Amino acid sequence: MAAVWAAFWVVTTIFYEDPSSATAASQSIELSPTTPFTASATNDTQVDSLHHRSHRVTAEEPLEATVSEVPTPPAAERMTASRWLVAGLMCWSAMTCFFVLGAWEANIPVFTSSALRSVGLNFSPTGAGNFIAIGGAIATPLLLVNAYLARRMQDRYILFIGTSIGAVGLAIFVSLLGGNVRIGYAPLLICWTLIALGFNVASTVSMSLMSKTLPPGLNSWASLAVQYANYTGRVTGAVWGGSGVAVGMLGYVGLEIGIVGVLGVGSCALWRDMKAKTG
Repeated sequence: MAAVWAAFWVVTTIFYEDPSSATAASQSIELSPTTPFTASATNDTQVDSLHHRSHRVTAEEPLEATVSEVPTPPAAERMTASRWLVAGLMCWSAMTCFFVLGAWEANIPVFTSSALRSVGLNFSPTGAGNFIAIGGAIATPLLLVNAYLARRMQDRYILFIGTSIGAVGLAIFVSLLGGNVRIGYAPLLICWTLIALGFNVASTVSMSLMSKTLPPGLNSWASLAVQYANYTGRVTGAVWGGSGVAVGMLGYVGLEIGIVGVLGVGSCALWRDMKAKTG
């Protein structure tokens, strides 16, 4: 998919071109027909008087010379430091959500089939797949509720709620690992459901919030940036999840909590800059 997006970007850059606003404005202006002015003998005196007064005004009150300058873009079209930071944070958010989701989807089959003392399960690959599907099925109705609330809530609140729910799932799981207890079906299902729900909710606002805060002309670039962040999170998360048992489950979850923590700190620092319209 990353290669397909790269090819799409090359094709659109070469073959597609948006009409500039200046060209569109110049094409929309219609000139009214003009008629030649004929000075009659009766108004020659008036014309000379007007011409004399125009010279006198020019001499007494010189007009400022017009200098051709590059027009300054309006505030909505300018990239500021806060907009760059929000764009980077949204890319990090997209990567974080899919990193955690991909890591758990890859780790659950390995973790539940291992001989670790902390796990009381012995899932087959089919059983692990059914377990992942059950957690997703439980979270699906709540995701539909999020689709309804998204029209009435700002994206930054949805990001906060989703990230918080996912972080609670990670915190419960790390407490179970550190408590030297055998993790059964129900505790693991609760953790997985919270993580699947929270980070799926948070992933819905990355592109939306970026497109609302960046100038309209950068929407295509914003879409590419978010998509590449998604793919980066998916690939690296799957690799990390598959190696979770080998590196140690506490270290495995610790890295995920650290990545989510960076997102939380960045959201707090840029909270005002992430304010955008709803819908």
